[in-house]
Amino acid sequence: MRRRTFLLWPLAAQVLSAAWARTPEFPTVVNGQPLVFPRDYGAHSSYRNEWWYVTGWLQPDANPAADATPSAAANASLGFEATFFRSRPALDDANPSRFAPNQLLFANVALSDPRAGSLQHDQRAARRGFGLADASGTDTAVHIDDWSLERNADGRYRLNVATSGFAFAFTLEPTQPVLLNGAGGYSRKGPLASEASYYYSEPWLRVDGMLKRSRHSPGNGEHIRGRAWLDHEWSSAPLADVAVGWDWIGIDLDDGGALMAFQIRDKAGRKFWAGGTLRAADGSTHALSPDSVSFTPLRRWRSPHTGADYPVAMRVDAQDLHLMLVPLMDDQEFDSRASTGAVYWEGAVTAFQGGAEADNSVLASTSAAKPIGRGYLELTGYVQRVEL
Repeated sequence: MRRRTFLLWPLAAQVLSAAWARTPEFPTVVNGQPLVFPRDYGAHSSYRNEWWYVTGWLQPDANPAADATPSAAANASLGFEATFFRSRPALDDANPSRFAPNQLLFANVALSDPRAGSLQHDQRAARRGFGLADASGTDTAVHIDDWSLERNADGRYRLNVATSGFAFAFTLEPTQPVLLNGAGGYSRKGPLASEASYYYSEPWLRVDGMLKRSRHSPGNGEHIRGRAWLDHEWSSAPLADVAVGWDWIGIDLDDGGALMAFQIRDKAGRKFWAGGTLRAADGSTHALSPDSVSFTPLRRWRSPHTGADYPVAMRVDAQDLHLMLVPLMDDQEFDSRASTGAVYWEGAVTAFQGGAEADNSVLASTSAAKPIGRGYLELTGYVQRVEL
């Protein structure tokens, strides 16, 4: 739901005090509006907020394979994130200036490498136009300078990112149909019908490509493989007044299924709203009601960077599925105050079979436990309330 539910846009907020006084009308999200592909792979520039969000696990070819023992695979594994945001500020559409920031684009990218000890990340922000940044309205094709995510006609995505510390050049190949979240892509985020987004996921993307780690990769980098998850979501709805942030997961289950689940927290840290989608191993999908989803902290980590206290190990209950989430590493905090304005924890996690006894044993030692999936956990609103 990533930011995955609402997009953060401090730069857009700064221009709200500008001289353009006629606020545009942002379209609302309504139930019963079917998603149409390939059009809905592209940008929806009339809506206020939108993002394309990719997370995944990687295995360098020179390291143990993903089907090796859990401890060996965990030691070899890496996590990655690349998110492109689009925001439409509340500016007068009639302004004729070519420099009017009528569309803003942001990008957050990160690499979770246990050998580095902390999250490596970078960010960018730009207005659309002048060849510097754009988001196509016909299919996925979004870029800021040379950072880009594009979907080919054959359905495969190309992700290209280069920072001073790492670089991605990945192909992401779908292996399953698009997963429509909520009621056919209409995803409720609160008790009001207007508190919703259009939202689909693409779990179980097959990753292949080159990864450059400046301290570990010789030459042009190392060949990697892995699996990833893509979210695409758009909305004009604000976060409810009582809410401060959310917890979200996207997990590729080892039996071929997939789970997206989230909860939105109120000011007391309690569940205000929840939901999700479960794809079973046989391909059937089930929308999750708010009362069928819960997140329970099992272990917390205090950030040495911001002092925030994050529940980095979680129990997630989603209908009859009970998961215990263990992070690849604790320090996966992302400070995006130079772009989207938030500080959040976005981390690679392994899912183990949960349950009261299982939770205790997994927390004590993961070496004897069998993982049942991998994915990402997102924790927002732990530094300060998410402002839109």
